[in-house]
Amino acid sequence: MKKPIRSRRGSRGIALPIVLVMSSMLLVTAAAWLEAALVSARTTTSLGERVQAFHSADSALIRCAGIALETVAEPGSPTGPLTAEPNKWRLKASFEGASASAVTLFASWPYGIRPPQCLIEAWPARTTNQAGAFLITARGFGRIVGNESWLQQEIEMGEHGAVRHWRRIVARPFQQGSP
Repeated sequence: MKKPIRSRRGSRGIALPIVLVMSSMLLVTAAAWLEAALVSARTTTSLGERVQAFHSADSALIRCAGIALETVAEPGSPTGPLTAEPNKWRLKASFEGASASAVTLFASWPYGIRPPQCLIEAWPARTTNQAGAFLITARGFGRIVGNESWLQQEIEMGEHGAVRHWRRIVARPFQQGSP
């Protein structure tokens, strides 16, 4: 007995939809990989810029701390309670403009859009016979506009020398558009 031959008409055209589904799956996968690679590249670049800005501010902070310690002739009596924290570092005018009191310590800075700046503020003690302190604020820049890093160091003066307290300011203390 002969087997009946099936008609091919019922199975025609099934290969094209399968190929299209497989191609679209490969396209979606490739697009996801591309997007992941782009996000990774942006993240790496951003991290590198933040590190450059951080090192710029750190260099200015170290140099300003040295300048502040050189200006003190000799330490006073042990540090007493300090007055309220100086707040000149929170003002945009302290860092930008003609009346800026922040100093630019380096003529140029090859790793940033601008050289780093620092501001040294005296932090007096509450009593007159006590030694005071310095609040040093440093601002460093990356190669991209708006990428800044802010660092601070408090240096308390006492009879046994200087005691340093370091902190990082996470956010810019003033907005770009504020006075």
